[in-house]
This record gives sequence, C-alpha cells and structure tokens, in this order.
Amino acid sequence: MAEEKKYRVESDLLGELKVPAEAYYGVQTQRAINNYHISRKKMRDYPDYVIAIAYVKLAAVQTNHALGTINDEIAGAISQACREIIDGKLHENFPIDMMQGGAGTSVNMNANEVIANRALEIMGHKKGEYQYCYPNDHVNCGQSTNDVYPTTIRLAIIRMNKTLVGSLTGLISAFRYKADEYRDAIKMGRTQLQDAVPMTFGQEFNAYADNLEEEILNLERNVKLLHEINMGGTAIGTGLNAVPGFAKLCAANLSKLTGESFVSSPDLVEATPDTGAYVSYSGALKRLAVKISKICNDLRLLASGPRCGLHELNLPPKAPGSSIMPGKVNPVIPEVTNQTCFKVIGNDTTVTFAAEAGQLELNVMEPVITECLFESLWWLSNAITTLTDECVLGITVNKERCYEMVKNSIGIVTALNPYIGYKSSTKIAKEANETGRSVYDLVLEHKLMTKDELDKALDPKEMLESHKFLTKHLSSN
Repeated sequence: MAEEKKYRVESDLLGELKVPAEAYYGVQTQRAINNYHISRKKMRDYPDYVIAIAYVKLAAVQTNHALGTINDEIAGAISQACREIIDGKLHENFPIDMMQGGAGTSVNMNANEVIANRALEIMGHKKGEYQYCYPNDHVNCGQSTNDVYPTTIRLAIIRMNKTLVGSLTGLISAFRYKADEYRDAIKMGRTQLQDAVPMTFGQEFNAYADNLEEEILNLERNVKLLHEINMGGTAIGTGLNAVPGFAKLCAANLSKLTGESFVSSPDLVEATPDTGAYVSYSGALKRLAVKISKICNDLRLLASGPRCGLHELNLPPKAPGSSIMPGKVNPVIPEVTNQTCFKVIGNDTTVTFAAEAGQLELNVMEPVITECLFESLWWLSNAITTLTDECVLGITVNKERCYEMVKNSIGIVTALNPYIGYKSSTKIAKEANETGRSVYDLVLEHKLMTKDELDKALDPKEMLESHKFLTKHLSSN
C-alpha cells in the first residue's frame, strides 16, 4: 500500500489550503499550481530565472538590514536561503506555470515562501511557522511584485544573453574556420538566384561571420537597456512601504552581488509599467533569428542536389531523408534551425502586443513577455549550438564542380565591361545564352580582345577583387 502523502495547512485571503508537508513553497504557490495549466513549462525549467529572483531577494534583504528594517537573525537566515538557491538548491520548489495571471504575483510569492520556509529551518523552526519569518513582512519587506518581478526578468535575460552570445561566438568561429579552410575555393556569386560574378567560399563564409558579429554588438546594445531597474518603487513607483534610500542602495547591492551595473530609474513611476526595454531586446532576438534563418536558407540551397541541384557544398548527413525514396538525405539541421527562427520571430510579435496592452501604472501582461523572451533565448541558443556542431563544422566544398560552373558561366562577362563596353558585353552574353557557346570563344571570334588580354581579364582569381591590371588598362584608354 502506497504511503499516504502528508500535508500542512496554510491560509491566505481566500482561506485554508493543503500544501505538501515537504514543500518549501506555501499557500499562494499552491494556488498558482492549482490555477495554471497552460504552457506546461515551469519556472524551474529556467534556472537563470530562479537564480535571478534569489539575487533580487538577497539584494533586498541586505538593503533592509542596512537600513534597520530587518534584524540580524532574520536577515542572516534569509540571506543564507537566497544563497542556497543561487547555488542551485531548492529549484524544484518553483513549480508554477510560466503562463499566469496576476502580473507575476505568483512568481514573487513563490520566491517569498520558499525563502521564508528555508529561513525558518535555518533558524530552527518548522516550515509554516511564519510568526518567526513571514513571506510578506520579511522576505518581501519594502518590495512589491511590481518592482521585484521586472527586476528579476531583467537579470534573468542578462544572464541568458551571455549564454546566447557564447553560442553565437561559437558559430562565428566555425564560419571563420571554414573560411580559412576554403579561402581559395572559387565559386560563382549569385544575385536574385542568377549568375553574378566569381568569389570564393572563403569570402562567403567570412561574410556570414562578419554578419553575425554585428548581432553580438546589437544584443549587447539592447541588453544595456535592461540594467535600469525599479526596485524600491513598490506598487506603482511611489515607493510606498519602502524606507528612504531603499531604491538606490538596493540597485547598488544587486550590482555588487551580480557584477552587473544596475542603476535605479530616475522616475520609478515611469519605470514600473514601462516594457520598452523588452520590446527592444526582443527586436534584437528577432533580427538575429532573421539572419540565422537566411544563412540556413543559403546552406540548404548551396547543398541542393546532389545530381539536380547546385551541389556546391555538402552538409554532414544526419538522418535518412525519406520513408519512400532510398538514398535521400535531407538538410535536417538547417531545417530545424529555420523553424526555431520562425518561433523567435513569432514570439517577438507576441511581445509587441503584450507591451502595447499595458494600462495606466502597470503592465499585467509581463508573464507572456517573460515566457516569450525566455523561450526565444533558450531555443535560439540551443539551435545555434546545434547548427555549429552538427552542420557548419562538417561542411565540405565540391571545388571541382564550383570551378567548372565559374568557367561556364555567362556571368563572367561582367568582367569585360571595362574592356569592350557594356553594350558589347550584353551582345556577347545574349549570344552565349542563346547558342550555348562560351563567352571566351565569342569574344575572340568577334575580335573584341586579344587572347592575352582575354586570358588576364577572365582569370577567375583576377576577378575576386580590384587589381592593378584593370587599373592600368583603364588609364591607358
């Protein structure tokens, strides 16, 4: 016979409720557990989220202790409980759904209750003996959900952004490695899916790396907006129930604890409902997703084939591609990365609507903003790492095929513009396209250039950048 589960009874505004006896959370967390079954993603699924709120509570108790509102024993116990959570303990006690009503009150109370009950144990009391350390009066002293919750979100995003930047740095390094490996591999560049002019895979891969390095700078610019916090503003930014000096001292304490440069907002009433920083940061995630997805589109196109596509490069085979077509291998890693990017782009739209939905002194839609931003950060970090390890590092180039396409391309006629003029180049291109003959043969046949001049002008390596031969030719005419 299964052992009967034990409970303790706690009460709040709505009455009494059973809470598992071993749980560190309390009655308000239990209500959230009972109420919200939406996303099936829990607060504890994002460790940086749990750690962030523990840091905020630790900064708050240090501030209250310094300002004389909490005594040594309680402050010490709360501080120890917070540090245990920061060290990774008790995270299983944050089980509430990421999607919830109440503008984050359940998140704040979850932390208040877990910290209070652990502090009670540290002081030698039982869970639920709140007369010695109360979730609201002590752990939440001088605070409101409306300043704790947004500050926690900001710190969590800052922490998660570091993981994203680390993943992105790895992808950039992978493209740099491939650029060096194939720095001399000549291929045709294309615009509007039509032949353009020659380039190297080194140039193409380096372009991807440079493009993504811009995104690191953009993420860092936008994450700076999250360093302005409204701690000490309490309910609507007026600072009711927080002692004078709380706001600035708490920001300083949080900065010291985390190594981040937090500043107290100069207007806490303005800062409390403001979600502009989330909109900007979400936009940075969307911009990165758009660029990553475009690169994946390129990789899938360049690897198309193997017999009837471009087949300029090979992606590492990762899975059989069909249940009916033998021998088919699909570009599954770029495909899953594309889909992740679509999700991030969609999440940005949700963040935008939720930010707009704020009313008066508070935006109650912050939980969905939080869920979307965390999901985008988590998914994008994982997808980028997967793309790097399972795809980019294993790319190989079909050099001979690429070189043959360059030699046979009509696009190289562009290089003849300075020598025979655009009009003559157009005629040669048209005739080559209609007859299937080479640009090289037609130029000689029409006696537009000598063989030596043509060999120099149409050397693919000479067309990769501006060069002295062309400058000399133009200056002599």
